[in-house]
Amino acid sequence: MSLFVIGDTHLSFGVKKPMDIFAGWENHTGLLKHAWLEAVQPEDTIVLAGDISWGMSLDEALPDFQWLNELPGKEKIILKGNHDYWWVTMKKMQEYFAAHQLDTLRILHNNCYAYGEYGICGTRGWVNMEPGEEAADDAKVSAREAQRLDVSLNAAEQQGLRPLVFLHYPPVYGASCNFPMLEVLWKHRITDCWYGHVHGRSQHRYAVNGVRDDVNYHLIAGDYVQFIPQKIM
Repeated sequence: MSLFVIGDTHLSFGVKKPMDIFAGWENHTGLLKHAWLEAVQPEDTIVLAGDISWGMSLDEALPDFQWLNELPGKEKIILKGNHDYWWVTMKKMQEYFAAHQLDTLRILHNNCYAYGEYGICGTRGWVNMEPGEEAADDAKVSAREAQRLDVSLNAAEQQGLRPLVFLHYPPVYGASCNFPMLEVLWKHRITDCWYGHVHGRSQHRYAVNGVRDDVNYHLIAGDYVQFIPQKIM
């Protein structure tokens, strides 16, 4: 039994949103499927760190959900990305997955999932801003996302689990930070954080990979990891 993660699958089997118009995304679903079949076993768990599908509704995203559901893995734990416009309430998503026999898909939202002694925790996160430059709307969303991460981490700790954190947005990027998110990471003494969202070589160079302020950051956006699910343990 192993734990994997990858972000930004950007699937579009139900809508016309080809990703191969972008450099580095040619045949990305074929590459992802090949790598997934090579690495992931039926008993494994994989975290999908946001930007799962270009579908604008659950019905439009259904072919993408079905594609993921058919791949190996006991659980595919999905958190929200900024392009997951299909995302609705937890109850509606769970009911939709059950109605369409999507029995390996799970939603990470104000909760956690046990993986052995670990707790899989996370949320979408939000944009980074320089101190004093936060727009009122951005500050409000950041505070809400920080609260959701705190709820997720508390859920793991209350079960005696060691939290692992997965986000879509990076809490640090270049010289900018999302301080509400960082404060939650520091509060819970998180040592590792996996995130996606950052695309293209010109942007990858500013991504933080490694330890900063006692947190080890890992960029796992699809194009950065060449669409290969990353094994955590």
